[in-house]
Amino acid sequence: MHNGAITGFHDMRRDLMLTVDPALFPSLEGTTDSEVMFHVALTFGLDGDPPGAVARMAGLVERLGHEHGVPQPLQMTVAVTDGERVWFFRYSSGGNSRSLYYSSRVDDVRALHPDLAFLRHISEETRLVVSEPLGDLPGVWNAVPESSYGVVQPGRDLMRHFEPEPV
Repeated sequence: MHNGAITGFHDMRRDLMLTVDPALFPSLEGTTDSEVMFHVALTFGLDGDPPGAVARMAGLVERLGHEHGVPQPLQMTVAVTDGERVWFFRYSSGGNSRSLYYSSRVDDVRALHPDLAFLRHISEETRLVVSEPLGDLPGVWNAVPESSYGVVQPGRDLMRHFEPEPV
């Protein structure tokens, strides 16, 4: 998932695409900045180190943006998963990212809202990552702070500072 944009994408698209691992290049089918960002992050090791790969991808976008005269090239909220964990990122070059939220643990939500029948039928490990809170349920939605990333996973969730890594 990517919500945001690379400002000046069409000017730096070629440079970004040349970064994509040649083995991944045939799977590029579209023309969006989201698809290119994903393939650059895969090239930078997304399958083994999501925070590092996204940080390197963001660092490359920022460097190329600055080389093309774009002072604030990146606006992103991003989420990726390996099927067990979800990593989510909130960052923008200008420090004013779009909103991003994740839901509290199901057992905490059940304690706060015992009247919600659908909560009885979902896994203890269920979480949602959304751009805006779904409904007005106190204690359910946690805002992701600016320039940070988190991981929802079995057991304890994590929240860490995020910044682009120079490439």
